[in-house]
Amino acid sequence: MSATIQTFELAIADEVLAELRSRLARTRWPERETVDDWSQGVPLERIKALCDYWRCDYDWRRCEARLNASGQYQTGIDGLRIHFLHVRSKNPDAVPLILTHGWPGSVVEFLDVIGPLTDPVAHGGDAADAFHVVVPSLPGYGFSDKPQTTGWGVERIAAAWVSLMKRLGYERFFAQGGDWGAAVTTAIGMLGAPECAGIHLNMPLIYPEAADPAQLTAAEQASVASLKFYRRSDSGYARIQNTRPQTLAYGLTDSPAAQAAWIYEKFYAWTDNRGEPAHALTRDAMLDNIMLYWLPANAGSAARLYWESLAFFKARPLTLPVGVSIYPREIFRPSRRWAERYYANIIHWNELDKGGHFAAFEQPELFVAELRNCFRRIRSA
Repeated sequence: MSATIQTFELAIADEVLAELRSRLARTRWPERETVDDWSQGVPLERIKALCDYWRCDYDWRRCEARLNASGQYQTGIDGLRIHFLHVRSKNPDAVPLILTHGWPGSVVEFLDVIGPLTDPVAHGGDAADAFHVVVPSLPGYGFSDKPQTTGWGVERIAAAWVSLMKRLGYERFFAQGGDWGAAVTTAIGMLGAPECAGIHLNMPLIYPEAADPAQLTAAEQASVASLKFYRRSDSGYARIQNTRPQTLAYGLTDSPAAQAAWIYEKFYAWTDNRGEPAHALTRDAMLDNIMLYWLPANAGSAARLYWESLAFFKARPLTLPVGVSIYPREIFRPSRRWAERYYANIIHWNELDKGGHFAAFEQPELFVAELRNCFRRIRSA
């Protein structure tokens, strides 16, 4: 496995795209749901409409060209080829920043924030806020290799990310993430690697303790209610991916409609929308992301991270500088006082009035502002 950094260019064969359209046309649909909402999953009418658009109107070549123009690379780390985007700022004083996605996300989530982060002046910002941006695909996701053995949990990924940043010549960097990206970024902080100067999380792994319900604020009560709803009615996907990722993979790898529905349902449940996912993300954006699961056939390898590391999703003490942004439609929204039990050095805390789980994807301008405000405090430290 070569440790050299090699350019990577997507050029999906026409035959692959034709087969996708053929599979979509031959989908064997179930009967419709027996309710008039999303409580049983994606309504039949909604997923049929999305798949019809995917088959007839969606243009993969647009997304492919955008990814190729973003600067794609691969390098071998710990036995796997890791795919990543890498855009250096023109500002020589820019600080390196690694952004990590989660499930069911991909590097596509960050395409709209790379420009403002690397070239803030061109986007109405201050040159002093420039970053060199690195966006890797998690192992088993996107166009990174799929692990062939067990052991690729978040701690190993965190170590790989530190190796990646050092290989790129970055001896000091910041790290950011939400969902699995938050777990990996937290693990980077736990490593105590001197290269990581601070982290930012948009889904901190912080939860209430047993004594808390007796003294909850109104916001904390709402957060606890959201957590209870998630555990009762919204976490079935995680239990399946945690316990039977291989069984799940057969259906999602064979049926594009199934793969789309598995992800589309989370765009409905976890974005800041008004009852329709397209209120938060365009159909093209959602399908761009879904394609990074369909094309590499990685439903199983992506789900397997839950089998490897779901137990990591618990509060962890951190001593390095930590910034936190809480979006109102996040799955769970911990309070600062809960976070202060575990994070000894909170340098930024903000609770926003719009946005959801896919922060950079849904609200790129707010996301960029949060990172600028957070890391501005420790850039020169």
